[in-house]
This record gives sequence, C-alpha cells and structure tokens, in this order.
Amino acid sequence: MVARGIVREARENVESQQLKLKEVRDRLDRVSRDDVQYLELATLEHKLLQEEKRLRTSYINAEDSEREKFALFSASVRESHEKERARAERTKNWSIIGSILGAIIGVMGSTYINRVRLQELKTLLLEAQKGPISLQEAIHEHASVHQSQQKDLGDLIVALRSMVPAALPPCQDPQSGDLGSQVLSSGSVNQVLAAIKEHMEYTKETGKNLEGLEQKYEDLDKSLDKIATEMQNAKSKVSLKTPAGSVFGVSGAGGPEGSLQNVILELSDVEERLGYQINRNSIYSTALTCAALAISFPILYVLLRGN
Repeated sequence: MVARGIVREARENVESQQLKLKEVRDRLDRVSRDDVQYLELATLEHKLLQEEKRLRTSYINAEDSEREKFALFSASVRESHEKERARAERTKNWSIIGSILGAIIGVMGSTYINRVRLQELKTLLLEAQKGPISLQEAIHEHASVHQSQQKDLGDLIVALRSMVPAALPPCQDPQSGDLGSQVLSSGSVNQVLAAIKEHMEYTKETGKNLEGLEQKYEDLDKSLDKIATEMQNAKSKVSLKTPAGSVFGVSGAGGPEGSLQNVILELSDVEERLGYQINRNSIYSTALTCAALAISFPILYVLLRGN
C-alpha cells in the first residue's frame, strides 16, 4: 500500500508538471521571438523539462519498486501456501498412519480379549464336567451307606425281637421273679437302648449328610443354569446352532443319572466346538493382522519417501 501511494503521488506530480509545461509552451507560442519575454519563457520551459524528466524518472523508479515488492509479496504468499499444503499433507499422512496403527492395535486387542473369554469359558466347562461326576459318585456312595444302615436297622430289630422273649419268658411272674433274671433283663434292655441310641445318632448324621448333598445338588443346578446362560451367549456370539435335546432342553423323564450323562455329553460337544472356534478365530485374526501389516508397510514407505 505504501509503494502504491508513492507511485500515485509521483504520477500526480508528473501530470501537474506537464500542465505547467503546456501553459509555458502556449505563452511561448503567443510571444514574438524578438520579444524580451521569449528568452525568459524559453528558460522556464527548459527548467520545466528538466523537472519533468526528474519526476518521470522517480515515477518509473516507484513503479519498479512497487513491481518488485509485489513480486516479493507474491513469492511470500506462494511459499506460505506451499508450507500450508505440506503441513496438511503431513497431517493427512500421520492421520492415515495413526488409523492403520489403531486398527492393528484394535484387531490385536479384540483377538486377545476374545481368546481370553473363550479360554475362561472352556475352563468353566471343564469344571462343570467334573462337578456332575463327583456329585453322582457322592450320591451313589451315600445311597449305598443309607441302604446298609437300613439293613443293619432291620437286623437289629429282628435281634431285639428275639432277645426280648428270651429275657422275659411268658411263665415268669413279674412280682416274684428272682434277682438274676431282673439283672439279665435290665442288662439286655440297656444294650438294646445303647444300640438304638447309637443307631439314631448315626441316622441323624446320615440325614445331615443327605441335606448337605441336597444343598450341593441345588448349587449344582444353579451353576448349570448359569453355564446354560453363558453357553447360550457363547453360541449366539460364535453363530453355532443349538442342537435338539441339548443340555438346556433335557427333560426329567430319564432320571437324574440320564440328565447328568446328557449334561456331560453336551458339555464335551460344546468344548470341542469352542476349541474349533478358538483355533479358527486365531487363524482369522493372524491372517487379518498380517494383511494389514503387508498393506500398511508399502503405504508408509511411499508416504515417508514422498515427505
């Protein structure tokens, strides 16, 4: 703007000087050559011509200076635009690099998380397989113990029935019996009472054990329900179809042993499927990561080489 103002001012000075020179030439044309004013007007014209030449030179210099400054300004603007374009290009390249790295990290993280979750589910299935087997063995053991106790109790009752008539014969008078038979009767009764008391305590202990087994069986049912829910979620995630007659649809028509066997078979089947799904997901994740790296390395090389 300053250079433009200097050029404008120089042009105005040149134009005013040209007007003055024109007036002097008009007067010089009207004056006779032998007049005294002719010499003065000629001298004034000469001075005006020199002044016009000086002003025209300054005007040309001002225009050159303006042109040079405009060229410098254009070069500065062009350089600024180039820097801005280069900065935008670098930002775009780094954003692409960050996106690729973020995608790779996301794939690796999701693969690791899925693998950990499937491993935990597999461990839970293994524990669930061990649970029904141990509970079934405990139920059979306590059932056999209970049957043996019932048999012992029956034998004891038969023995008591055979001992009581022997201790108290029918012909004996209760008021006139001798001391030996009373001692024998009281001793036999004490033995019978002690045996009955011991058997009652053993029966109570067996009842407590059976109550504990019932509680464990209820806990196992709850854990099986939980495993069933988790298995449903896992099957929906890995897109596996639920087979007919699976763990979650087993009816109670076959009894507890048949239900437990069906549970074990279904858990084994699901374990195999989960192992296959884990291996397949690992292969897919590895292939996807290798493909992403194979694509990203040439792109990064080209971008960095271009920068």
